[in-house]
Amino acid sequence: MEETADDLSTPLGQKTVRKKRRFRLPFTGIQALAVVLGLILVAFVGFAIFNDNPLGGEPIAHIAIRQTTPPASDKSAAAPSTAPEPAAKSVAKQAAPSDQKTITVIDGSSGARHDVVVGGNAPDKVEADAVPVMMAGIDQRLLEKSRYGMIPVIADGLKPFTAYAAEADRVKAAKMPIVAIVVGGLGVGAAKTTDAIMKLPAAVTLAFTPYGSDPGKLAERARAQRHEILLQIPMEPFDYPDNDPGPQTLLTTLGAEQNLDRMYWHLSRFQGYAGIANFMGARFVTADAVMQPIVREAAKRGLGYLDDGSAPRSVAPALAASQAMPFARADFTIDAVPTSTEIDRTLAKLESLARERGTAVGVASALPISIERIGVWIKTLESRGIMLVPLTTAMLKSKSG
Repeated sequence: MEETADDLSTPLGQKTVRKKRRFRLPFTGIQALAVVLGLILVAFVGFAIFNDNPLGGEPIAHIAIRQTTPPASDKSAAAPSTAPEPAAKSVAKQAAPSDQKTITVIDGSSGARHDVVVGGNAPDKVEADAVPVMMAGIDQRLLEKSRYGMIPVIADGLKPFTAYAAEADRVKAAKMPIVAIVVGGLGVGAAKTTDAIMKLPAAVTLAFTPYGSDPGKLAERARAQRHEILLQIPMEPFDYPDNDPGPQTLLTTLGAEQNLDRMYWHLSRFQGYAGIANFMGARFVTADAVMQPIVREAAKRGLGYLDDGSAPRSVAPALAASQAMPFARADFTIDAVPTSTEIDRTLAKLESLARERGTAVGVASALPISIERIGVWIKTLESRGIMLVPLTTAMLKSKSG
């Protein structure tokens, strides 16, 4: 009879009962949780890969389609309304045949609703009709597709310069001294851009750089406030690259094709501008060989040109004249010295020049002190016999002699 170690250690006359071992799982609770989470992750990845949804993860705009039905014979409904309606909604309220539908486009980010009437037999017309409503007055005929996006073009004899020029009493402007003020450097810095848009009168022209997270949105806001806008094209300064205007700057070391390609990139950043202006560029604007293709291209696309006056030897005036394009050159930088005293002094010089010559143009940045002093000066300008006008009006008056 075999004796085990337990038998030998057991006291005489006593028999021990061996404890049963507890059953243990081959893995811990944490390991089991990890396995479950892994299975969930695999299922999610599989769903994302094999689910046929090419728009997964993209922003969604909900579109509600409802059939329009003529109202009951209510005589009051047939009476014409004398109250003006917004342009965006007047499209939806036109009498529509039975084969038409009203599309309510809901902006997924803002929740804004836009009604558009479309033909029932042509569903592909929805996008074509909805775009002008969302573009807030951008004329689609005046856009041409480039590899970077839509850029301005002349269509049916209509130029962007004419289409996007701000309203002004040009008959009155032809009879009295006028001043145009352009506030530039906008689009980078939403706060200062918004201040310029909201605090300055509509007759002040606003110039946007092509940079910033969403220059198009700010430019459209400016146009909604009836400001005329320009696009500033970054050009090479004398101390480049120590002083760098930004990406895609036009350079004297590049050929015409390369600079035009960069120009197209800038032109595509937003739409609705009446002309372009140089952004820096003291070296570039004095070099005829590189400036000539740029001015010629701008003229071909129906744009005006503003020279900010920072380079005395700029060839832009002569090149613009050779292309018969609308042109203006700034007479003063209003906030070259950004103090109240100096800004007021420069505005007085601008006013004197307008009395002497009939037209004067000033440029400024969107510094708070600049916006404040310009706003104060403008309030009493017309009472002193001088009219504030958009830049395009000043260009046309100068061109007419």
